Amino acid sequence: MDTSTAEGRGTTTVAALDGVCVRRLTTGQVILDDVSWRVGAGEHWALLGANGAGKTTVLRLIGALMHPTTGTVEVLGHRLGRVDVRELRAAIGLVSSAQKVPLDAPARTVVLTGATGTVQPLWGKYDQAVRDRAEALLAELDCKELAERPFGVCSGGQRARVLIARALMADPSLLLLDEPFNALDLPSREDLIDAMHRLATVRPRLATVTVTHHLEELSPAIGHALLLKEGRVQALGPVAQVLTGEALSACFGRPIDVSHHDGRWLARSARR
Repeated sequence: MDTSTAEGRGTTTVAALDGVCVRRLTTGQVILDDVSWRVGAGEHWALLGANGAGKTTVLRLIGALMHPTTGTVEVLGHRLGRVDVRELRAAIGLVSSAQKVPLDAPARTVVLTGATGTVQPLWGKYDQAVRDRAEALLAELDCKELAERPFGVCSGGQRARVLIARALMADPSLLLLDEPFNALDLPSREDLIDAMHRLATVRPRLATVTVTHHLEELSPAIGHALLLKEGRVQALGPVAQVLTGEALSACFGRPIDVSHHDGRWLARSARR
């Protein structure tokens, strides 16, 4: 395991980008330009920026789903290009509303597939300990009552929590969430925020990176933020220093007011 530190605080680094550039091979378009960033164990990051800023590309890099054009990417102590990414991906939890899972499968089965990293269940691989872990994770994400419900009839918020339970089956050190709040109504959003806050409390070494468009979706556990603009780092660091009206206005190109109350954030247009 990598013994370098995150932000100089002695925190074990679980993911690091150094001087990373990504260019589209067919057109030469620059997607990321000289991005350097570190995520430490137990840190919870928000990744924000306008559409096309490069957020998903950053997530794909630290999820070992692609390689940079130049620069280096290290995840869980391994440098991309020098490691079997299939083994590395097994140690990274990824949650996305675009994930392909059988809609007719019960939620319990969807969670079980996280143990094998497969779309369809491999029943011969799931002993009693694996099954017990799936039940415990459903309970931890407050969706135990959904165990027998087909995934396709679960609400958006329920699906998100089931997918997080699935991602945790491999006991990852890094959990990546790509717009997990997409299309959720207010109660579902708040249930998911509460679940993420609890997760941070009971798993102090787990690092998370959440891609979102809305500050209102950040749980009180989020302690760091990275702002991207046109593929470059606009700002990064503790949320109190990054989630400011000045920084967000520069990132999104319009005046933005930011407020903070009881651990939650609110951003709105400052135009009158």
